Amino acid sequence: MKRFSTKKLCRAGIIAALYVVLTWPLGSLAFGTLGFQIRPAEALTMLPLFYAESIPALYVGCLLANVITGNAWDIGLGSLCSLVAAALTCLAGRFIKNTPLKLIVGGIFPVLVNAFVIPFVLILGGSAYAGYWFMFASLALTQGVWVYGLGTPLFFAVRALRKKGVSAFCDNTTGKPLEHTSAGEKN
Repeated sequence: MKRFSTKKLCRAGIIAALYVVLTWPLGSLAFGTLGFQIRPAEALTMLPLFYAESIPALYVGCLLANVITGNAWDIGLGSLCSLVAAALTCLAGRFIKNTPLKLIVGGIFPVLVNAFVIPFVLILGGSAYAGYWFMFASLALTQGVWVYGLGTPLFFAVRALRKKGVSAFCDNTTGKPLEHTSAGEKN
């Protein structure tokens, strides 16, 4: 079993805090009340391609961010969507070596899991603004924008910092550039 170091714990805390800070200021815009979910924090869902500790971090960050809605379904199921999507993204990062394919497959999980489940969450919570398939399409579109539009540059920035050996982004303790990423991809 791999050790959960202080660095990984701190990294997870920062990811969770970033998710909340990038979501709360947007208020109702971040929760799809106008038909589209304006949530740039979803770019962070690409981080499980590098860091397993981002799985619980994204769950906690989403859970805390969803508290603002007061919708128990959103707090519970919405956060669970992030947990499942992050775990699937991490698996994609471990098994897919080709970078473009890794980005496409890794990003599709947060898009599709949220697009399929969140309309039910909104319906159960009484805040549905349209029919299921319209909400599915609008959530898939906006998730895709945030996950791929912001998440892809984030992926390449993190990868570059890891290659340079910036210790906050590396899993090793030497600070030397990594020979392999934590997802098994050669640098």
